[in-house]
Parts: sequence; C-alpha cells; structure tokens
Amino acid sequence: MTLLSVQELAFLFGLLGNIVSFMVFLAPVPTFYKIYKKGSSEGFQAIPYVVALFSAGLLLYYAYLTKNAFLIVTINAFGCVIELTYIFLFLFYASKKSKMTTVWLMLLDVGALGIVMLFSYLFAKGTKRVEIVGWICAIVNIAVFAAPLSIMRQVIKTKSVEFMPFTLSLFLTLCATMWFFYGYFKKDYYIALPNVLGFLLGIVQMILYIVYKYARRKYNGEWELEGIDINIKTDGNFENKIVSSMEKPSLENGHQSNQEHNRDMTSVLTLK
Repeated sequence: MTLLSVQELAFLFGLLGNIVSFMVFLAPVPTFYKIYKKGSSEGFQAIPYVVALFSAGLLLYYAYLTKNAFLIVTINAFGCVIELTYIFLFLFYASKKSKMTTVWLMLLDVGALGIVMLFSYLFAKGTKRVEIVGWICAIVNIAVFAAPLSIMRQVIKTKSVEFMPFTLSLFLTLCATMWFFYGYFKKDYYIALPNVLGFLLGIVQMILYIVYKYARRKYNGEWELEGIDINIKTDGNFENKIVSSMEKPSLENGHQSNQEHNRDMTSVLTLK
C-alpha cells in the first residue's frame, strides 16, 4: 500500500478543514432564525460577524499572494459570503443606533483590509510581501482564538456550561487540528502556528465542559445539580425537589440573547 505524499496529505487535511469550517460558519443560523421570528436583532451584536469577515478577507488576500492555496480560497470565499449575509440580515432587523454602529464597523473593516493591501504592495515585494501579510494573518488569528477566553472565564465563574456547548467546542478543536496539519504539510507556518493555540484552547474548553457538566451551582437561591434542584429551608429542614431542567422558568430574553451571542462569538471567531 502506497503512503500518501506530503502534497496529498496537505490536500486531505485542507479538504477536511473546509468541511468542518463550513459547518462552523453555519453555527449562527439558529440565532438569525430567532431574529427573523422575533423581527428584531435587539440584544445581539454584529461585532463577531464583522471581525470574522475581516479575517476571511485577509486570508483570501494571503491566499492570492501565495498563489497555491486553493483550499484557503474556497472556505474563506464562502466565509465572506456567509458573514456578509449575516451582517445584512442583522442590519435589516437592527435598530437605527445598531445600524449606524454596524455601518461604522464595516467601514473600519474595509478600511483596515485596504490599508494592509495598499501598504504591502507599496513597501514590500515578492516573498517579503507574503511574509508580512502572513504574520498579520497569524497575529489576527491568534487574537481571534483568544476570544473564547471570556466565555471560559464565564463558565468557571458561573459553573455552568450553557454558555459553551460541547459540540461547538469539539468542532472548533477539529477545525484547528485540520488547519494545523494543512499548514504543517504545506510548510505554511502562518496557518499552522495559530491553530496550535486554537487546538489547545479547544481541549481546555472540552475539559471545562466535562468538569462543570455535573458541577453544583447556586441558581436564584437554589442549588442545582444537572436537573436536580435542592431547596434549603431557613428553618433548618431540608427538602429535596427533583425537577426536570425543562420545567425551570425560562430565562429572560436579554439573558438568552447574551448566551446565544457568546456562542456565535466563539463559532465565527475561531476558524483557520
């Protein structure tokens, strides 16, 4: 049996990276369906989608410079389309103030990408230009991978994993793994190195999920243990009340939208 060549391995991991990234890019779809049903984007922010658009656009430019990165082009072209779709949907249902903020963010997004392209063309040539843009991509992706740290802090603080779904953490870890090996076999360390951090953070997220999945936490004066509420009466008597998590009063809309925003923040900001 013939072993795969380095080029074939790079293509394989790049293809797998495209598939996993495609699914992660679609993670915010349920959120926008809720916005559509509600008829308002109140409680949500466009920042993660604007940042994801900048990252995808920057990687498209990097792929153009390297001349041999078709698999980076395919997923980031799709990423640009889907993020623009999210942003336009957000604008359609946003308040006037949110629309103005989002428009300014979009202008900043386009301006920053334009500055990178202009200065790299004016002040660098050939491989030097690729190196400069590659380092910019790596720095941006490292910053993006650090975004879930706030969510991990929230999980530790609240001892609740509702802010960090295990499936999403798993797919983000797989995504980082695929793109690391793609970069490794292509000897493209501007792609590989940031995904080392992405992989490590993904592992930490899954460990946190396992640790806190059955952790006891205080919720509105009651202690909850994965579907079990324990009411402690002030007179010293103890009353155990087992209730299904489905029977708990639903959280307020604002709190729900913040959780969904945190999930979207994780999904759209941690690709490649």
